[in-house]
Amino acid sequence: IDEEIYYENETITKAEYYAKLDAGSDISTSQPSPGIVTDVFESLLEEYEEIICIPMSSGLSGTCDTMTMLAQEYEGRIHVIDNKRISVTMLQSVRDAVALRDAGWEAKDIAEYLRKDGLNASIYIAVDTLKYLKKGGRVTAAGAAIGEVLNIKPVLQIQGAKLDAFSKVRGMKAAQKTMLKAIEADRDSRF
Repeated sequence: IDEEIYYENETITKAEYYAKLDAGSDISTSQPSPGIVTDVFESLLEEYEEIICIPMSSGLSGTCDTMTMLAQEYEGRIHVIDNKRISVTMLQSVRDAVALRDAGWEAKDIAEYLRKDGLNASIYIAVDTLKYLKKGGRVTAAGAAIGEVLNIKPVLQIQGAKLDAFSKVRGMKAAQKTMLKAIEADRDSRF
């Protein structure tokens, strides 16, 4: 943030982060360094025989690829899962892994299940402002300006490896209705 490095929930709180975001600070994210990942792996392997590591989708970050590469040094003791998830769906993968472990499953079997189950999830997101999509290069400056004037609210979807446009509507209420309809359609046809 403004060329200073912060670590989430360690050197900056969520409230401080959002205050800096609202203030217009220059914010970017970065994957953890290989040294930090290796330190965590080695610390965990002192206590556990195997690790199941569930980073965010490889389509949204290079973290998964880095962890997969680093895990190769540990002779099959670390299972890095790219199950194409983020946020609440990734949390569900963690909960599933814990439940399967508690049911007596082996780490390799849990890893296989999580990889196969990865696409059985959807997230829909509506954004109230185009400011950050413009800043991240997902919307042009002209598109953002027109969208703000016309009250355009993009509805985005994460279903698989990356964030995709799902719909564009006028107003947040229309965006919420669009998301609810999409969730109902997923429930009725996919899940």
